[in-house]
Amino acid sequence: MLKLCGFAVSNYYNKVKLALLEKGVQFEEELVWADEKTPELLAKSPTGKVPFLETDKGSLCESQALLEYIEAAYPEKPLYPSDPFAAAKVRELIIFMELHLELVARELYPKAFFGGEISEEAKARAEKLLKRNAKAFAKLAKFSPYIAGTEFTAADCAAVMHLPLVSMASKAVFGEDVLAEFPIREYTKMLAERPAMQKVVADRKANQEALKARKH
Repeated sequence: MLKLCGFAVSNYYNKVKLALLEKGVQFEEELVWADEKTPELLAKSPTGKVPFLETDKGSLCESQALLEYIEAAYPEKPLYPSDPFAAAKVRELIIFMELHLELVARELYPKAFFGGEISEEAKARAEKLLKRNAKAFAKLAKFSPYIAGTEFTAADCAAVMHLPLVSMASKAVFGEDVLAEFPIREYTKMLAERPAMQKVVADRKANQEALKARKH
């Protein structure tokens, strides 16, 4: 059986978890905190990042590689369209959101969510990039009603985890939501009705409490 390793506060962990739940794949979970860079962890995830996936053939790291493996190994209930071009458009959306939105917004997280500080230079750089990239994102995202079109896909597993964080972080740090032109709130509310998403959210809330307790 597959074992998904990491912690349920991580948006990348939850991206993979949502895909597994939506596809109905049987899996176990193992709580692994990202700051515990043990030799055992580094043997399975060389950079010590989560999530990683333990399979009967060995471990895999990097959330998108996990998503691709799950799709190929468990083709029932596909999360990618059968048409090669449409499938590539789903991958395009995931790559764009993670490289050009979430990764840029991640610089803001210490200040937005954890009471830390960031330099004015970093703040200005992130704001410039996020505003530019949000305009480009408008040319790719559909929201009709799902992010890639009329069907739920792997791109939604990523979008529902990443986009609310980008919105919240930018609003907290800049006083302005860089994704304000997109229906993020309505989209998130729609996906919250899915049983798999309800499971992810409930587990995330429980893990947040464990994280708070761990820090005290």
